[in-house]
Amino acid sequence: MKIAILSRNKRLYSTRRLIEAAEERGHEVAVLDALRCYMNITSLRPSIHYRGEDLSGFDAVIPRIGASVTFYGTAVLRQFEMTGVYPLNESVAISRSRDKLRSLQLLARKGIGLPVTGFAHSPDDVQDLIKMVGGAPLVIKLLEGTQGIGVVLAETQKAAESVIEAFMGLKANILVQEYIKEAGGADIRCFIIGDKVVAAMKRQAQAGEFRSNLHRGGSASLIKITPEERSTAVRAARVMGLNVAGVDLLRSNHGPVVMEVNSSPGLEGIETASGKDVAGLIISFIERNARPDRTRTRGKG
Repeated sequence: MKIAILSRNKRLYSTRRLIEAAEERGHEVAVLDALRCYMNITSLRPSIHYRGEDLSGFDAVIPRIGASVTFYGTAVLRQFEMTGVYPLNESVAISRSRDKLRSLQLLARKGIGLPVTGFAHSPDDVQDLIKMVGGAPLVIKLLEGTQGIGVVLAETQKAAESVIEAFMGLKANILVQEYIKEAGGADIRCFIIGDKVVAAMKRQAQAGEFRSNLHRGGSASLIKITPEERSTAVRAARVMGLNVAGVDLLRSNHGPVVMEVNSSPGLEGIETASGKDVAGLIISFIERNARPDRTRTRGKG
């Protein structure tokens, strides 16, 4: 097969591993910077161009689209879908998962466990918003934040009010969530391929930090997940419409709750912790499923 990887840096661990895994299986791989792709949007013969060449003949595309380029990256992916190329994750599913508010609303509609979450626009509603999620301590998140950036733990009512009012004053959209103290600064990353959790790891925040992101100094270790956690992770990825996803769970007193569904999960942490060839499993999934015009949404939405 001829596989395109949408990635801005071919030296990144995840991109390198996908290239290696594909080439080991005899596939031809091209790494394309989504921001350098440009499109001819026309009826019947849509096309994509890159550095002066027409991109045609690809069987599958693996999107590794960074959060900061979601809008343009998903537009490029949608164009691939319109030309009949099989996407590992579809553009609509990626857009859905990147919108924190929309993704939580979709998960809640399907009855998937979540932290109690509040969303408001007016500063006049701050006190009731805080009360609604169970009071302080609570977590305040910027809707546009990634990798733990824009996430604040407010330990008192006054601190929560001050932070929320400050964000609102800057016209920033925020979520307010209950703080799951019993998680102890740890979360579980479940790596989903298809309808299976192929690997899982526990991410533990460093001392004095509540965010467990590996980018913020958190550590990763192998963990055995429960059947309920496995089912919750698989269902969350399915609700988003993602074939490959990293589902982040917290262990709460009322069962597993989903923090986030990541449409472009990194491979380094999960492969190191689990010892599994996750990149190879992704390529195997593509081999089993890549067919022309197999996109469910066919570039719509």
